[in-house]
Amino acid sequence: MFKTTIKFLSIRRITTILSIVLMILSGLSLVTRGLNPGIDFTGGFQIEVSFQEAPKIQQVRLDLSRSGFDDAIVQNSGSALMIRTAPREGVDSRKVGNQIIEAVSQSSNNVELLSSEYVSAQVGEELTEQGGLAMIFALIMIMIYIVVRFQWKFSIGAVLALIHDVLITLGIFSFFQITFDLAVLAAILAVVGYSLNDTIVIFDRIRENFRSMRRSETLEVLNASITQTISRTIITSSTTLMVLLALYFMGGASLSGFSVALIIGVLIGTYSSIFVASTSVFYLDISTTDLLSSKREEVDDGMP
Repeated sequence: MFKTTIKFLSIRRITTILSIVLMILSGLSLVTRGLNPGIDFTGGFQIEVSFQEAPKIQQVRLDLSRSGFDDAIVQNSGSALMIRTAPREGVDSRKVGNQIIEAVSQSSNNVELLSSEYVSAQVGEELTEQGGLAMIFALIMIMIYIVVRFQWKFSIGAVLALIHDVLITLGIFSFFQITFDLAVLAAILAVVGYSLNDTIVIFDRIRENFRSMRRSETLEVLNASITQTISRTIITSSTTLMVLLALYFMGGASLSGFSVALIIGVLIGTYSSIFVASTSVFYLDISTTDLLSSKREEVDDGMP
């Protein structure tokens, strides 16, 4: 535990303005540029091919790129390779399959087309709708959980932090037009869980300190709570980032979007737990009275 309290919230005005600006820019980017949806959402061709000898995926990607399939996604599928590419107008799936066979045959012999099919964009629309509903449902349940466990002011702070994290992460993907596919959507949902866990740890310490530091000012309690948990936050974030960086540099193209989303989410989530969630609670004028009243209610409920 730190003997000296770090005054994190002394820069709350700067961080609040920074967060608002980033959220506005992210919103504008999403409205004007939109996301760059992957094949999972737009639909496209899905081709499965087998090789007599195990191919090098990097070489297969290079061959496809030279033949005009720059957007192709190549993944292992047992003893075969699954290749997905965006739709091509006026071209049936069989012809696309043959073009891909010709492309990958440049550096590999005995290539066999196992299957070739077209995935409708309607499936992508359903996934988009279901993903959005899942996010809204998760936020509602999070608010209910935090209201029950803590207090309604904490729930608003936590949800604001989650909206902040998701919006900025999506804004970065929109601004740089990074492909947004199902793996990235899964990463976004994982970011929600990671950020919430970090926020709950700080909130739990805030609640404890409000009851043990009753004569202290709210700002002092918040700063002390963040200081006491900062070592845990740094260790958790740094070890997580080490794994994600390894995924990004060594996981190949199929995991790049997933790892980028998580890297951004971990960094933004760590920041928001301190400077968005905790700051929101301060602006909502949380006090010892709020938590002591809930404590008294718990005691009264337990009385015979």
